[in-house]
Amino acid sequence: MRLFKSAEEIEDLRKSCQITAWAHTAAMKAVQPGMNEFEMEALVDYEIRKKGCRRLGYESIVAGGKNATCLHYRSNNDTLHDGELLLIDAGGEYQYFSADITRTFPIGRKFSMAQAKLYDLVLKAQLEAIAITRPGTTLPEIHQRACETLVDGLLSLGLLKGTAKEILKSNGHQRLYPHNTSHWLGMDVHDVGLYRIQSEPRPLEPGMVLTIEPGLYTQPNDSEVPAEFRNIGIRIEDDILVTKTGCEVLTRDAPKTRAEIETLRS
Repeated sequence: MRLFKSAEEIEDLRKSCQITAWAHTAAMKAVQPGMNEFEMEALVDYEIRKKGCRRLGYESIVAGGKNATCLHYRSNNDTLHDGELLLIDAGGEYQYFSADITRTFPIGRKFSMAQAKLYDLVLKAQLEAIAITRPGTTLPEIHQRACETLVDGLLSLGLLKGTAKEILKSNGHQRLYPHNTSHWLGMDVHDVGLYRIQSEPRPLEPGMVLTIEPGLYTQPNDSEVPAEFRNIGIRIEDDILVTKTGCEVLTRDAPKTRAEIETLRS
């Protein structure tokens, strides 16, 4: 029952996604070097509640700089520095349905060259994964498409060595992309529902809602990565409704191109 959303439930999800998108946009406009992560957490919480959500769907991740390389960073109590990125993973809950959005943006005015290259690669992987999301597609296929795009890009940037086929077969990319691309979404941020039926990946069907959230995370002490690429954590996450003919991005109101973000930061 929870895996397939009714028309009324979809409207509640649309509302939670819209409210959460507004909150992320407010954070992009407000962040300044010298602020603390908990200030941004409080701002997002305020904006989500102000617009009509009774509560958050989960504990927010507000991670600046190297903290964003920790997948489930929860301290949210560090100073934000110019020249670094801020990753916010937060979602409001409206009528018991939770949004789940992640955006990554500069604490200063613009992305550095290295940050921009990684950001554009993550966004490309996400857009390509969204493009194949339709009835009949499986979550492993979505994940594979994201991984293929990331590996090709990392090879061109010199952050991985070898061939794409070898890297994907050995999971050599997991050092930089250690998590899956999707999970079910609904009344819980990681909602109920079988991912496999009789050991086979479950094909998507209309009414299902999932996240698509590729990322890249370069650790501070990763000597295989050039210095300018270290200490960067980037994730871009949207909430996707499977329709009869394809999919709908429920969280499309949250800016995510570099041009959109840098315009807000100017």
